[in-house]
Amino acid sequence: MTQQTLVLIKPDGLKKSLTGNVLTRLSETKLDIVAAKIVKVSRELAERHYAHMKDKPFYEELLKYIMGEYHKRKVMALIYWGEDAISKVRAICGSTNPEEADPVSIRGAYGRITTKGVYENVIHASTNEEEAEREIKLWFQPDEIISNLYPAKIVKEKIEKRAWA
Repeated sequence: MTQQTLVLIKPDGLKKSLTGNVLTRLSETKLDIVAAKIVKVSRELAERHYAHMKDKPFYEELLKYIMGEYHKRKVMALIYWGEDAISKVRAICGSTNPEEADPVSIRGAYGRITTKGVYENVIHASTNEEEAEREIKLWFQPDEIISNLYPAKIVKEKIEKRAWA
């Protein structure tokens, strides 16, 4: 089944200059990159991305982490597209907990858990198709993606541009 998935190279991955290593590992999936950009993560975007974690005791630390308060204040956001994209990317990423991740996975090789209990696991990958759609629409606008992944419409503001339908 053809799918798309959001991948974030998190601030710790950028600070440690792991972008090349991570992209090389992801290239093993033989998937296509259909969008990529560097993002300065606002608190609003962080809160929306991690809305499902709001009740966790480490929520504030998680927001600070993704916003880059401990590392560089940027994230590399990508969309990978192709056959079984979600499972292929998640397999290479490894377990969310770096200490439980296979040592040859991205998280197993480069991740760590801070003394505050934050998983600095270098990378994020969507967990399923519903989350992928929600996350992709948070991080990208239709015109930033080279494929038509989801229905979009033309909206008129001061300038005309595409927006999610």
